[in-house]
Amino acid sequence: MFTGIIETLGIIKDLKKDNDNLHVTVSSSITHELKIDQSVAHNGVCLTVVAINDDAFTVTAIKETIQKTNLGDWRVGDLLNIERAMKLGDRLDGHIVQGHVDQIGTCKSIEEANGSWYFTFDYNKSLNNITIEKGSITVNGVSLTVVNSKESEFSVAIIPYTYENTNFKDFKIGTKINLEFDVVGKYVAKLHSLRQ
Repeated sequence: MFTGIIETLGIIKDLKKDNDNLHVTVSSSITHELKIDQSVAHNGVCLTVVAINDDAFTVTAIKETIQKTNLGDWRVGDLLNIERAMKLGDRLDGHIVQGHVDQIGTCKSIEEANGSWYFTFDYNKSLNNITIEKGSITVNGVSLTVVNSKESEFSVAIIPYTYENTNFKDFKIGTKINLEFDVVGKYVAKLHSLRQ
């Protein structure tokens, strides 16, 4: 369980295919605090630490994870938003994030707004995920508030701190991003579909 409050950025140092799996080695300022078998969110994808070597750690993604996320687009040198699992008893500054990506979205537009930015993303509505105005959404692991909610599109407002301390600064039009929709909204959508 995560909060969507990014702790640090990591840099991909190595990508290694192993049958259908992908081993990702990441250099991070928190590597010395990690341990084997720990869950860490990478751009919102919960992956398990399988090895630690100096300032780098390695996680493994299986085929299903690769297919449902933007892992297939990751390259050596890319920046990743990193968050460790939340501690019981800590403040929940973001929202409840499972680290289970629902689908990939695409950056549709970026608008500078006199000191902040509006990013607009679209997503495939046929997967029955929804956003609501002022509801929560997780974009590449970052807990954000939805603005301008539409059927297959939404925007988020990004303050300078978030822009500088996450990989939002690397987004361009067409960038594929990981989306985890609000867990409460997913249950409501599921219940609604069962009643029809």
